[in-house]
This record gives sequence, structure tokens and C-alpha cells, in this order.
Amino acid sequence: MEAARGGRRVVRAVSGDPGLDTYAAEEMLACAAAGVPFEVVPGIASAVGVPAYAGVPLRDAQGADVRFVDARTASDRCWTEVGASDGTVVVSTTLDSVSAAAGELVSAGRKPDTPMTVTVAGTTTRQRTWTATLGTIAQTLKQAKVLPSPEGGRPVIAVVGERSSAAQRDQLAWFESKPLFGWKVLVPRTKEQAVSLSDQLRSYGAVPHEVPTIAVEPPRTPQQMERAVKGLVTGRYEWIAFTSVNAVKAVREKFEEYGLDARAFAGIKVAAVGEQTAKALIAFGVKPDLVPSGEQSAAGLLEDWPPYDPVFDPIDRVFLPRADIATETLVAGLIELGWEVDDVTAYRTVRASPPPAETREAIKGGGFDAVLFTSSSTVRNLVGIAGKPHNVTVIACIGPATAKTAEEHGLRVDVMAPEPSVHKLAEALADFGAKRRAAALEAGDPVTRPSERRPGARRRRSTT
Repeated sequence: MEAARGGRRVVRAVSGDPGLDTYAAEEMLACAAAGVPFEVVPGIASAVGVPAYAGVPLRDAQGADVRFVDARTASDRCWTEVGASDGTVVVSTTLDSVSAAAGELVSAGRKPDTPMTVTVAGTTTRQRTWTATLGTIAQTLKQAKVLPSPEGGRPVIAVVGERSSAAQRDQLAWFESKPLFGWKVLVPRTKEQAVSLSDQLRSYGAVPHEVPTIAVEPPRTPQQMERAVKGLVTGRYEWIAFTSVNAVKAVREKFEEYGLDARAFAGIKVAAVGEQTAKALIAFGVKPDLVPSGEQSAAGLLEDWPPYDPVFDPIDRVFLPRADIATETLVAGLIELGWEVDDVTAYRTVRASPPPAETREAIKGGGFDAVLFTSSSTVRNLVGIAGKPHNVTVIACIGPATAKTAEEHGLRVDVMAPEPSVHKLAEALADFGAKRRAAALEAGDPVTRPSERRPGARRRRSTT
């Protein structure tokens, strides 16, 4: 109230819904008495949200009573009422008190074979649900080695009733059945490049952890780049070829520095390697005239690049903004096709600083479930700044060249993208996770993450 009176906007966040919070009503009354205006934003109570994420519907077309019980404050009368009911009971309790709550319901009249689901860490990527009955839940948690545990005080949501039966859970557990559910995936890329890939990984249930391995810096001598950008405006070039998102960014920054925009590309043909590079150009307002129809690489670009024709091409020069890493293949191929090439350093790539010690230890100690390598340089740089990923970590590579570099560094490649695209790489990892999950279920084994495997217990996989 003091902050609000001082002109500040105050947010008071509660767990679940404010209407069910112990102190929210008291605080609202205090604000009203003090003349401090307030708003209430409804939330989703954990007793409703968690079953939804666990694939446990509380009602169906036939309808049923739904009773919510907080085991910590429930009276004997409360247990008697819900025990006598045949409706669904949602119990908020703790892991080590679940069995006691089940016992209360049985004592109050519920049958011991009534289905029960128990969910811990609901709605998070550490969510886990067990299906049992009122009479077997204690044994189920013990067999799963969940209890006894020093973490027995963790809150859980238990649902009791026919709607929490195992048959429905198999079909409705949409969250925990995601192909990479709970996987901690290392994304060794620059921060800007990692965003869309991380979003895609989250859609598969993964927890992406971005570790920059490359820092992008301006060229040491910017004059060459400045002359080339001015040449774009004065009609020096017939083509400009972008081989990376960073090249697009470097040219765009120069344009903005000179007060130019995408209109300066009028009359110039634009080539792009890779879907992300093409998207970066489109975001700039430029639609590429040429994207390789096959392999997204310098070789793939040369396959589709037209030879210089003095009749149809008024200008014979190509502007190639690139990193400080040489691009002899592309330059030599363009010259062979009859073009003159201005091969210009648009930006420098330098090895990033090492990640925090905790991250380095997780990489080397098997704390990550998978790592995505999107280029040979990400392999070399990650190993250089953080060490070699542990043997239990699934290694996914964007293409054969990257895979070869990974193997040269002593890594076993488990996943290869069907085509050189970061999104296809993420898809390939999700397919790998889905097959791994299906195999565990078929064998009757618990579904685990790679990092939960014991070191040395893992079978070697073929890379073919």
C-alpha cells in the first residue's frame, strides 16, 4: 500500500487462483479500507490445472460432483462427506501424506480399488504421475522408489475416482508423453540464433539451455565493407550472396548506419544459403531470388548459380559478405562460372567466453540429455570452452561434415538431420526421443531421460 500510494504499480502474485489464497481477501480488505484501488485477475487453481496437465479429466458427459480437499486442514466431517460421495475427489497434499489421505477416504467408505492418480511437480517439465488405487498407492510409490525420500514434503495433487483410471491416462497424458519431455538440451549457438530453435525444443517438452560458443564482432578494418555497401547503391554488383544470418545482419547494420533500407537492393539479384538466412532477408524486406534447391551449402548454391552471360548480365560482379573464415569453394566456383567476386569480410567470429562452472560440469558429467551441433565450429568451440560432452549425452548433428568433426573429437553421433536445417535437426531429435520412449513402454520399462542412465550401462549405437 505504501508503494501504491507513492505512485507505483504493484503486482501481488499468488499461487493458483487469488480466490483460494489464504491471505488475498484479507489484503484486498486492507487496500479497500485504506482507499488503495485494486484489481483481481483470476488464475487457475493448481487443483484444476495439474489434473489437466496430467491427462486426468475431472468430469465427463455424464457429469459428476467434484470435491476439492486440502488434506492439511480437512476435518473428520470433510473426509466423511467425500468418502460417502461417489464423485471425483481432488486432494491437495504432500508426497509422504498421500497414503494417509487414501486411508482417510477408505475409512470414510470409499472402496480400496477406487482408481487414484498422484502428480508431483505438476505443469512443469519435472512433472510425474503415478496411477494406482486407494489401496495400492503406498506400494506403488515404494516400488517406484519415490518413497521414502527426504523430498517427501513436496506438494502433490491426487485425483480419486473413475475418471483417473489408467485406461484414460494412456490416451490423455498429452504433456508427459511429449517426445523430449523433461530433456535438458544444450543449444550451443549465438544467443540470437538460439531463440527459434529453443522455442521449437520447448514445444517437444524439452528444457533448452543456450550456451553461446561464438561471438560475432565487426571486422578489424571496416573500410572494405563500407566500399562494398556503397557499391550496392551505385550499381557495382549484379548479385549479392548471403551465406549466413550474420552476413544479413552485418549488411543490414551498415544500411541503417547510412540511412538506407531494403529499397537499395532494387535491381540486384539476391542469393541466400539456408532457410534461416532467407527468413532474415525477408524480415529485412528482401525476397531472395536464389536459394539452393538441394544441399543448403556453398556447393549447393553453385549447383543452381547461373553462369555469367554478357548478353543478359549487364554487370559481371558478385558481392559476397562473409565471416573472416575463408570461402574458397564459393569464390572459386563463381569465378569458374565467369563472375568477378568481391569477397568481403563483413564480420568476425571469435570463440565465446567459457560458460559458468556449473554448466561446464553438467556438460562433462552427463547433466545434459542431448546436445545439438549446428556446424563443425560449434563442435570445436564447445569442446574448447567447456569440455567434451559425457558419453550418456545424445549427440545430434546437422549434417555429415558436422558429424565427422564430432567423431574426430571422440563423440558418438546418435542423430543426424535429414537435411541441413536447424528445425529439421530438432525434429530428428524429437523423433529419436519418441522412438526411445516407445521402446521403453513396449519393454515395460519406465521412461527415463538419457541423463538418468547409469554411466557405462549404455549400449553403443550405430551411426548409420
